[in-house]
This record gives sequence, C-alpha cells and structure tokens, in this order.
Amino acid sequence: MPKSQTPATVLQTLMEEYQLNPFSLSKEIHLSHSAVRLLVIGQSKVTVPTALRLAKLFDQTPDYWLDLQREADLNEASKDKELQDVLDTIPRAKKLAAAKPGTAEKPNKKQAHPVLSKKTTITTSARSAKNKGPKKNVKKK
Repeated sequence: MPKSQTPATVLQTLMEEYQLNPFSLSKEIHLSHSAVRLLVIGQSKVTVPTALRLAKLFDQTPDYWLDLQREADLNEASKDKELQDVLDTIPRAKKLAAAKPGTAEKPNKKQAHPVLSKKTTITTSARSAKNKGPKKNVKKK
C-alpha cells in the first residue's frame, strides 16, 4: 500500500466512483455532515464505529479502514521529531539468561514467605463452624 494512501484519499476516490458528495455520504452512513467533511479532508481519524459504517456501505471489512488509519498514524508519527528524540532515549529491554533445566535453585527456608511458611491448624470448633449449613440425610448401606 503506497504511503500516500490515507483514509481521506481512499474515501475521496470511493466517493467519486460511487458519485457521492459529503452530504449524501453522511445520509447513507448516518453520520453528521461535519464529521464526514472532516474525514474527507483528512482532519478527522477513522474510528471503529466509522470503520464499521464505511465497510458496510462500500462492502469492505472494518479492518480495511482501520488498517488505513493505523498506517497513516504510523506514517505521521515517524515524521514527529520530538517523538523520535524520545524514542532514541528508550533502551531495549533485555531478557534474563534462562536457567539450565534441573539447575533451578531451591528456596532458602529462611527466606520463605512468612504467611506461606506458617502451619495452619484447624481445630474441631473451627472445622464445625466451617461446615455450617443444612445437614443432608445420608443413608448408610
């Protein structure tokens, strides 16, 4: 896809092909005339609801319109000098070296999590309180 192909240029081409003007297009897709006009001149971005409407009208997928918008956004961002300066300061994340199988360290007992290392005992009263509820009649064989 050429970089000059934006949602606005594609929409303009389709409008010519289908002999639509911004007003008639706005009526067809139930969107305000001003919203359509901003899309046509490239001053507004294609949103998911708009992509769904355009896709339905022109028998396309919403992904087509969203991909056009994504490409246009990436192209615009690549020209942003301030963003590029920020990106230049961000280091790449480094993965830790994977341990060899069977060489995993065993946890040190002194470093065990205090809550997880405590033994919990359930007393008879705690056990009976835990099992409160309707008793079921169970027949013994």
